[in-house]
Amino acid sequence: MLHSRAETFAHAFRLSIPVLLGFLALGAAYGLLLVDSGYPWWLAPLSGLVIYAGSGQFLAVGLFAAGAGLGETLAAEMALNARHMAYGISLFKRIGNSGRFKWYLVYALADETFALISNLDEKESGNYDRGLLMFFIAFLDQCYWVTGSLIGAVAGFLIPFNFEGIGFSLTALFIVLMCEQILKVKKAVPFLVSASAAVLAVAFLPQRFALLVSLAAAIALVEISSGSSGRAQNGVVPSGGE
Repeated sequence: MLHSRAETFAHAFRLSIPVLLGFLALGAAYGLLLVDSGYPWWLAPLSGLVIYAGSGQFLAVGLFAAGAGLGETLAAEMALNARHMAYGISLFKRIGNSGRFKWYLVYALADETFALISNLDEKESGNYDRGLLMFFIAFLDQCYWVTGSLIGAVAGFLIPFNFEGIGFSLTALFIVLMCEQILKVKKAVPFLVSASAAVLAVAFLPQRFALLVSLAAAIALVEISSGSSGRAQNGVVPSGGE
């Protein structure tokens, strides 16, 4: 017999408590950064409802504040959030079988939500409506983010904070994301290539083109190096080799 809706919600809340603690703090930092960049406080919760991209929202604020164009911002956002394609593929069947909750789960699949949903224990969660449980997890996670960003934005609007250094929260966030990727991928080439492309683009190109060109160059070079590495591992010798 399946648990009731209230019991399912309570179980989802227990599972999402770690996300609650992280999203309130990180969301508050986003709200403060948004207000410090000159935007109205109400854009923080609104963007959390409409965009809900976490690191993508941090990136967008930083890029727009720096005067980046739409093309650069779009390319950066696509590169940053490309990991969600892998999330979607790995959860294709699970989300596809969630019934009326499917489209919201596709929209609200944040990193932390993916971690919780993908690690649902069959025995522990077997007596719950799986689609409803996943919906509650995703919904609660988004509520935590919106609440945190609202708290930070309102606090930044009402209280005379010293915002010096708050912009580093974006840099810190991406350092953490990069460290996670380094530990996961365990290959130095993609990171060295990306860093080299960024340094060269900033050094030799106008600022408004540097980000877009460095992203394109990094992606292309990483793909080329990955393809060459794959051929070498399969015993395919490039043209001109012995």
